[in-house]
Amino acid sequence: MFSQGQLLFAVFFLTTFLSIIIYSYRKDIKSHKLHYKGSIKILMVFIMSLVGLYLIKYFTQNL
Repeated sequence: MFSQGQLLFAVFFLTTFLSIIIYSYRKDIKSHKLHYKGSIKILMVFIMSLVGLYLIKYFTQNL
């Protein structure tokens, strides 16, 4: 299916990409706490809205 070179490249790429992402997040964690302070509330409202829409659809179509 995949050659050994392709698998080696995929493993190398994945480890490098994840390392860079983790390094960048750790580097910017102070600014995340400052600039994105209320984002968890917005996320919760978004999830509750989706659940509400699903419940409305479920109860109106199964009567």
